[in-house]
Amino acid sequence: TLLPVPFLNITSRVRSNNDEQGLLGLAFHPDYDNNGYFYVNYTAQPSGATVVARFEVDPGDANLADASSEFILLTISQPFSNHNGGMIAFSPNDGYLYIGMGDGGSGGDPANRAQNPNQLLGKLLRIDVNSGSPYGIPSSNPFVAPDTALHEIWAFGLRNPWRFSFDRENGDLWIADVGQNIYEELNWQSGESPGGQNYGWRLKEALHCFNPSTNCDPGGVLDDPFTEYSHAGLLCSITGGYVYRGCNMPEELGNYFYGDFCTGQIWSLKFNGTTVSDSSDRTSELGLGNFDLSSFGEDARGELYILGLNSGSVWRIDGDSICSPPCPVEMTGDVEISGTITASDIIYLVNYVFKGGPAPLPIVESGDVNCSSTVTSADIIFLVGHVFKAGPEPCDICSIL
Repeated sequence: TLLPVPFLNITSRVRSNNDEQGLLGLAFHPDYDNNGYFYVNYTAQPSGATVVARFEVDPGDANLADASSEFILLTISQPFSNHNGGMIAFSPNDGYLYIGMGDGGSGGDPANRAQNPNQLLGKLLRIDVNSGSPYGIPSSNPFVAPDTALHEIWAFGLRNPWRFSFDRENGDLWIADVGQNIYEELNWQSGESPGGQNYGWRLKEALHCFNPSTNCDPGGVLDDPFTEYSHAGLLCSITGGYVYRGCNMPEELGNYFYGDFCTGQIWSLKFNGTTVSDSSDRTSELGLGNFDLSSFGEDARGELYILGLNSGSVWRIDGDSICSPPCPVEMTGDVEISGTITASDIIYLVNYVFKGGPAPLPIVESGDVNCSSTVTSADIIFLVGHVFKAGPEPCDICSIL
């Protein structure tokens, strides 16, 4: 249901005179429940520069943001109106904010900004929004030591990473980079990567030499995409999506969904870091036809959505569900405040173990575990509290051995 009042309206601050400008990205702080912070990426009025800013939710209304709370973290000049990038996202592994920056626009990256270590354009950036002013730079960023590039840079050689995403299960990074005239590409980075990759642009367009036209990677230092597609059949611009980790489509778990903006075609595949598998065209079964696919979305439960730019429509991808709400990601149960463990408590704990939910509340200090020969429900609750670091340690268990 669309609410009558937008969550955030900063129209007067946003330049959207051209097709690739506007309000381009939004990410909620990992601790949003407590601090109410969220971040947006937009092109500024009138300059067209990229702005990454923090806002706060209205303390009196969870459905409204405080538009006057803007705190600007980063402003990056844009030499042209296109290739603004725009995606921002927090990694589930390190909690840092990642920012996708296009190469500055025009065509062919005329100033070779994507390969310039002293430019933030054409890069993936990583910053710490919890330290420094206006932000901190993680000491583990790949170019902090040695000091060989701007310290915000996480990866090089991107043309227009309009949409990237993290796999919520393992932190793997999927980057859909829009190509020049012939090829679109998908890049993958392990959640354990130390960063520093060079994804090739403008030396290469996907897997093919671009500038120079031959011998573009003589040292073999570039990180090639794991898959590409050509512009045959009116395909033109990749729209990156997400790895499915929801509940309603268990048959799709682990599939990465992505599509093409111009045709509305949607595909899915799996990639384990070495091999592509289960590659499928999902267009016909989704039934959207010639759809202006501007973005995918992922909700708190891991379900996926498709967004249409010109139509202004939002669609959820559903399958043959075997789950009845609440699904296992539902935040129910308390674990600790009753003498019995219910199904809701088990769901709560499972969700916490697999990093999909909050830690249990403080466990009541009941039970002793070791001081009697019988195990009661209070003992189980006591142990649960200790295991999940929300309760005291048991007594010396050796006393009953």
